[in-house]
Amino acid sequence: AKRYGAALVLGTIDEDKEEAMARTADRKLAIAQRMYRLAVEKYGLAPHDLFFDPLVLPISTGMDKDRRSGLETIEGVRRIAREFPRCQIVVGLSNISFGLKPAARVVLNSVFLHELIQAGLTSAILHASKILPRNKIDDAQWNAALDLIYDRRAETGGDPLQRFVDLFPDEAAGSAPQKKDIHQLSLEDRLRAHIIDGEKRGLIETLEEARKKYSPLQIINDHLLDGMKVVGDLFGSGQMQLPFVLQSAEVMKMAVAHLQPYMEKVHGGSKGSIVLATVKGDVHDIGKNLVDIILSNNGYTVYNLGIKQPISNILEKWRETGANAIGLSGLLVKSVTVMKENLEELNTQGVTVPVLLGGAALSRHYCESELRSVYQGHVYYGRDAFEGLRTMDYLVNGRAGELDAEIDDRLGKRAQVEERLARSGSSMGQEASGATAVTPAVGEGRSAVRTDVDIPRPPFWGSRVVEGIRLDDVYPFINKVALFRGQWQFKKGRKTDAEYEAQLEDEVEPIFRRLAVQCRDERVLQPKVVYGYFPCASEGNDLIVYDPVHHEREIERFTFPRQRTRRRLCISDFFRPVESDEKDTLALMCVTVGGEASRRAKALFEANNYAEYLYLHGFGVECAEALAEFWHKRIRQELGIAGEDSPHIRELFTQHYRGSRYSFGYPACPEMSDQEKLFGLIDPSRIGCVLTENWQIDPEQSTSAVVAHHPEAKYFNV
Repeated sequence: AKRYGAALVLGTIDEDKEEAMARTADRKLAIAQRMYRLAVEKYGLAPHDLFFDPLVLPISTGMDKDRRSGLETIEGVRRIAREFPRCQIVVGLSNISFGLKPAARVVLNSVFLHELIQAGLTSAILHASKILPRNKIDDAQWNAALDLIYDRRAETGGDPLQRFVDLFPDEAAGSAPQKKDIHQLSLEDRLRAHIIDGEKRGLIETLEEARKKYSPLQIINDHLLDGMKVVGDLFGSGQMQLPFVLQSAEVMKMAVAHLQPYMEKVHGGSKGSIVLATVKGDVHDIGKNLVDIILSNNGYTVYNLGIKQPISNILEKWRETGANAIGLSGLLVKSVTVMKENLEELNTQGVTVPVLLGGAALSRHYCESELRSVYQGHVYYGRDAFEGLRTMDYLVNGRAGELDAEIDDRLGKRAQVEERLARSGSSMGQEASGATAVTPAVGEGRSAVRTDVDIPRPPFWGSRVVEGIRLDDVYPFINKVALFRGQWQFKKGRKTDAEYEAQLEDEVEPIFRRLAVQCRDERVLQPKVVYGYFPCASEGNDLIVYDPVHHEREIERFTFPRQRTRRRLCISDFFRPVESDEKDTLALMCVTVGGEASRRAKALFEANNYAEYLYLHGFGVECAEALAEFWHKRIRQELGIAGEDSPHIRELFTQHYRGSRYSFGYPACPEMSDQEKLFGLIDPSRIGCVLTENWQIDPEQSTSAVVAHHPEAKYFNV
């Protein structure tokens, strides 16, 4: 495990000759303690790489020795989680219901999983489609399952197993609940169903019927917002995909717009307000806008300032509106530094308004420890839009102290673990920033990467601009997995393989085909490339770039980090060393599909067309990545090394070709400021690309790369 960086699953089984598998909570914890000492203190494994399996044994046999197996496992999970908060806990779930009818197994497994999660379980091996949420299980079945799990023979005066089994006659084994026709529901349930199902048909009729019984504010606060709460719960538990959340938000917005003219102009109708912004130098706004959608459709007033906002603009809007909180977002590691600077500026200005922070590069611990300590007011971390909603609900209801207590509890537990590990001679390491810090290694020369690889000669030296690229040539290079699951958030969740494939074919592919035609015919996406070839050589961790005309004159130098362990790789190793008789060939590229997609997406967002906003934004981002993939292939063709490409485009996404392209901000070349050097060499301003203060490329749907031709060049972490 240490050699390959693998995690370990440790079952609570020992050498006991009578009963090796631990049945009681006491034995489960005792064995886990022994394994922890061996793995962490003796062999030096990281605690977070340990998965304790406290063993799930059947409670369905009717034998006395098995009756307490469920409750002992739950208690074992609780004790292990308390003792080792940095370790994971995993179970093989379905063994609990071994031998029961399929319908009974689904219920018992679902209830048991719920109890285990409450006790501290962090992962499980299960069939996701065979797990039901609490609201889809009959109360009688749920309670009978609890009686069986907790062996309540004494309390119930009978056999919980028999009572549970009797609830599932043979004909129920394959039955599934039928979805009710919305028109058969009561008015109140119909209002909620429109929101939960994202159903616009018949919405106005339902609202008009509701107005005869309730005031507009009652309709919104008591029924529609209740539906949005269910949507949040379904999303949080993985039972609703993001596009359907946005459809629910669209229905909510439509309903509020219809009711607006009938509302009395009462001051203070909003639950609260927040100023939202993407920080200075950051052009990414999709995450921030999702927060806007969820908050604004849950009764909050949102002042969304957009991207690249300096703290002066944010403060001005906050003073103007008196908002309850400020929300700051950013994608880059550099943006985390900007957030810290913004908090320091708020201190200077004497401002103590609560601040919510979120973004891909920000970790919860860094936010709740380092950034929280910087600011005189309250700072909260938002993992996603619904956590932001929960935080705002607590803030406007005077419950900030509860949020702070949760943070203090998390930090306290972490401090205890760090202290215990320090005593045992281990070290967790310290987080120095919101993301993993990368330090260039100083060391003993280059890796063992070959230096005798033939150098391909480019068709020209210097840089060129390419326009008029056909989108139909780019589309085949779109990574649909990244688009459908990552950008559009159509995740499998609890669906079976067949159900998920059917959804992709019936619902998602038509969206893709429609957007492909629209973006081509309406020139929403306009692919452009600037790229070029330069003579180069490596010197330690440096890559020296020479003049494309006078090959002996150095014009630029990149410095890349080196691995401190493993192969000790560095990007510079993939080019001939400076003492070689020959200069090597470096390719640089920058691609864009233009800024029209961002402008169109912004218009969709402002028109409350949230699902279409998500689709267009994601399509544009992945088309830029596809253009980079397409042009990288063109570079390999021009260098004469494309013969090693996989014939299957989808395999190009996993580097089934010779060489590699490296983009700034990733582990092998983390220094974003090196974008300035690349821009100085090939001048992407000729295709409309500029750099922000944080060295991001604007328009957002753009990307750049350093391209190596060496056969050993692949992605690696430093």
